[in-house]
Amino acid sequence: MYRKEYLQNGIPLVMEQIAGLRSVAAGIWVKVGGRYESPQNNGISHFLEHMFFKGTKTRTQKDIAIEIDSLGGDINAFTSRENTTFYVKLLRDNIKEGVDILSDIFLNSLLNETDITKEQEIITEEINMLEDTPEDYIHDLFYEDIWGLDTIGLPILGSVENVTSFTRNDLTRHIDHYYNTKNTIISCSGNIDFDEMYALFNSTLGQLQPKDNTSGEPLKTPTFSHGLNVHEKDHTEVHICIGTEGIKQDSIQRYPFLLLNTIFGSGISSRLFQEIRENRGLVYSIYSYLSSYHDTGVFGVYAASSKKKYIEVIDVVLKEMDALKDTITEVELTRAKNQLKGNTLMHLESSSARMHNIARQEIYYQKYYSPDEIIRGIEAIKLKDVLDIIELFLGCRKKAITVLGPANKDTLAKLNS
Repeated sequence: MYRKEYLQNGIPLVMEQIAGLRSVAAGIWVKVGGRYESPQNNGISHFLEHMFFKGTKTRTQKDIAIEIDSLGGDINAFTSRENTTFYVKLLRDNIKEGVDILSDIFLNSLLNETDITKEQEIITEEINMLEDTPEDYIHDLFYEDIWGLDTIGLPILGSVENVTSFTRNDLTRHIDHYYNTKNTIISCSGNIDFDEMYALFNSTLGQLQPKDNTSGEPLKTPTFSHGLNVHEKDHTEVHICIGTEGIKQDSIQRYPFLLLNTIFGSGISSRLFQEIRENRGLVYSIYSYLSSYHDTGVFGVYAASSKKKYIEVIDVVLKEMDALKDTITEVELTRAKNQLKGNTLMHLESSSARMHNIARQEIYYQKYYSPDEIIRGIEAIKLKDVLDIIELFLGCRKKAITVLGPANKDTLAKLNS
C-alpha cells in the first residue's frame, strides 16, 4: 500500500507499506548532484555527503557508528549525478531510533575544520583508487567525452585539486543553496505505520523553515557529442564504451528501450554476451545499459578486451548494433519481456529497493507506479515499438566511442568514420 503526505513545511513524504517484512528503509533525498556543479566546485556534493557522518551537536562520528551497529542497522549515503541520498535500514522495532540518527546527521552536522582536512585526504585516495580501476573510470571518461565538463559530464568525485581546496564556507554555501524544503524528498518502505512515520519526520525535518533562495532544474540541457576518444594508459586490458544518445527518465519510450537493452546486452542470453563472449571468446565482461536523467540519457555498451582483440570487439559491437533493425524477432521480444519482468519484481523484494524506487518515481514522475502497473507497461510493448526505438536512436547515427588503455587511435579512427 502506497501513501504520499506532505510535512508541515511542504516536504513530500512518500511511503510504501509492505506486508511480511521485518525491516524498514528510510531515505532523505536532495535533488543535487554532480551536474549541478561547475568545473570550479565539482565534487562538492559528494564531499558534503561524506561530511554529514563526521559528527553532530550531540553525537560524535564514533557515536553514530556505535548506535547504528547496536541497533543491527545500516546507515549510509551516496551521491549521483542528480541526487544526494542519506538512508537507514533497520528492524521495525528500531525505526524511531533510526530516524532520529538519520535526521540528526542531516540537520545538525558540525562540519568541523579538522574533519574537513581529514576527509580531503580520504577522498583524494578515493579519486586515486577510481583512476586505478579502469572498469569504473572508463564511464567517467565516457560521460566527459559525450557531454563535456559543464553539465552532466562532470565526474561525481571531482578532482583532487578541487577537493583539497574546499572550505567550510564552501560547504555551508552549498547547503544553503540546495538543502531546502523544495529540493528535499523523504521516502520510507517496509513494515511501516504511515502515521508513525509522518510524526517522526514531521518532528525533525518538518521543522526546517522554507527559504527564498531555492534552486531549480539545471538550466543548460547537455548536447550529446559523437566521435572517437582514446585515452592511452598502460593497462593490461583495453576498456571500451560505445553509445548513442538515449532518453530522459520520464520518457514514454522507456519500456521499449529497456526491452531493446535486454535483448541487446543485458544478461547471459543477450546478443552481445552470446556473440562476443560465448561464440567468439573475445571478452570476459560485456554488457549494455540504459542510463536516464531529467532531460537526457545514454544507451551504452561496456567491454574489456586484450590488446590483440579490442579492435575486433569494437567492430563486432558496431555491426551488432547495425543488425538490430533487421533481425529482432517476436521470440526474442517475448523472452526479453519475461526476463525484464522477473528482474524487476525480484529487485523490488527488499525494503531498500522499494524505498529507492518510490523516491525516484517522485523525483522524476511525481507519480507512483505500482509493480503491477510496471509489469503491464512492459507487457503492452509490441515489436514495432522496439523497432521504432532502433530507428530513432541507432539508425544511421554515428556512435560515441571512448577507449581507455593501450590502444592505437589511428587504427580505431577507421571504425567510426
